[in-house]
Amino acid sequence: MLKGSAKRVTTQPVDALFLDRWSSRAMSGEALSEAELMTLFEAARWAPSCGNFQPWRFLYARRDTDFWPAFLDLLSPKNRSWAQRAGALVLVISRSHFDGDGRPCVTHSFDAGAAWQNLALQAWLGNVVAHGMAGFDAERARRVLRVPAAYAVEAMIALGKRGDPALLDESLQKREVPSDRRPLAQSVCEGPFSL
Repeated sequence: MLKGSAKRVTTQPVDALFLDRWSSRAMSGEALSEAELMTLFEAARWAPSCGNFQPWRFLYARRDTDFWPAFLDLLSPKNRSWAQRAGALVLVISRSHFDGDGRPCVTHSFDAGAAWQNLALQAWLGNVVAHGMAGFDAERARRVLRVPAAYAVEAMIALGKRGDPALLDESLQKREVPSDRRPLAQSVCEGPFSL
């Protein structure tokens, strides 16, 4: 076993960035500046994509702005309980068909995921919490934020400055540690599926 992080152990040599990054829920409630957000979106912009199509789009609301209540209201009650202290909320969407000929872009979600990963890594490097969420009302997000039919609603992200885990409810405080991953052999196989 190789040790790459104080909290996580790996079996293969990888950069500590991949081991150290994790998705905290404890945020301070401090707003993120426009410049801080644009740095994260700039990192996302450089993600790879099929044919350089770049299907991802990010809609966002900074806390204490007119847009904040609408974004916060999209979250499930459990996510809202901690994400209310985020500095910004982001909706990730992706264009499902290529411009021009209208062919389906079968990798649009995959490519949007690559952009999210770039954003998450840049956030970690900048000491910003980035927590992706599936617990939100995607259909309501489409209506409220006027997402065109040509785009898939993918996920939401809570971004913020690190906060005190004691402000989380007790069940979430217990989860406020980096999580482990299943063994590599359970995710990877050579040749046909045999997992």
